[in-house]
Amino acid sequence: MPDPLVDRVRARLVGGPGRPDQATVAALVRQESGGLLGDGDVLTAVRAAVDELSGAGVLEPLLRAPGTTDVLVVGPDQVWVDRGAGLERADVRFADDDAVRRLAVRLAGSAGRRLDDAAPWADVGLPDGTRLHAVLPPVSGSGTCLSLRVLRRARLGLPDLVAAGALPGRAPELLTALVRRRVAFLVTGGTGTGKTTLLSALLGTADPAERLLLCEDAAELDPAHPHVVRLLTRPANVEGVGAVDLRDLVRQALRMRPDRLVVGEVRGAEVVDLLAALNTGHDGGCGTLHVNRVVDVPARLEALGVAAGLDRAAVHSQAAAALSVVVHLRRTPAGRQVHELGLVRRAGDSAAGLVQVVPGWRSDGGPAPAAGELHDVLGTT
Repeated sequence: MPDPLVDRVRARLVGGPGRPDQATVAALVRQESGGLLGDGDVLTAVRAAVDELSGAGVLEPLLRAPGTTDVLVVGPDQVWVDRGAGLERADVRFADDDAVRRLAVRLAGSAGRRLDDAAPWADVGLPDGTRLHAVLPPVSGSGTCLSLRVLRRARLGLPDLVAAGALPGRAPELLTALVRRRVAFLVTGGTGTGKTTLLSALLGTADPAERLLLCEDAAELDPAHPHVVRLLTRPANVEGVGAVDLRDLVRQALRMRPDRLVVGEVRGAEVVDLLAALNTGHDGGCGTLHVNRVVDVPARLEALGVAAGLDRAAVHSQAAAALSVVVHLRRTPAGRQVHELGLVRRAGDSAAGLVQVVPGWRSDGGPAPAAGELHDVLGTT
């Protein structure tokens, strides 16, 4: 669709009530084109106009494409897309940096957030579920930067993951026992290893009579379960008030009779409330934690807990009493896989020792010194 035609349609829609529908845009396209476009061209022009006026503009086709997880804009002629196999340069460009800035401001505004020289960055969920992060110059020295993450709810079940090769060997049996025995656990791994997908699949195997309370920043978990209650965080408004964080959600969830308390991603002070809850009769709680190696889990929990006001000994005591198993994923040449199930226990014989995660099962057949203890916890042989 020619840019002048887009500009004329935009000018006629400025100030109109609400989001323009396709019928309205189609009528304006026909009028502004002087009837020179055929039906096929009109349909193409309407889609381009709607994307430009109320979608993500030239980025919209990238966001709609199956498999897209991230779209990143570094400059008018530097657009990158991740379709699950790493970043690649997209054949898309903006007219100039002002065009990138206008898109960023409009997208932030559609979610009720301010983005201008006084508030030069925004991190917000868009109405369609996409996560937007934008930074304006001069804070961004390379021009307006956009980061768009496409959040698709994970609705795969364990059989789907088995078919995809994500659960090698005895992993399906052990993970099913993990949920059935109501063991408290964390799903861990690096970026893009499939933590949310696996957690959602595991929750789908929980007893249908259980009530699941999900606390998330964005609605990513989507377990195939009949009783799910979802709580979502909320950023502060333009006056800087009204924020609701994960710690608030965990506290509210505990008052809502949860059978399972689930934190989509443990990454802040909510770790204190989650560990406390798992120590006070809330069996079967779980969440995800970003770590690159399973042995790093205690250090990550310690860092989060100390930052939230607990001392080191208290963090390890809480973790030792609250958590039993860590399910670790990693990316392999064959795809994303469950690599290890680790047992959470004290180091040495001391009841006051630091927590460590000891391998109980490994997909590569490597050493698993806690295999016997893991089978005892899961009731497997």
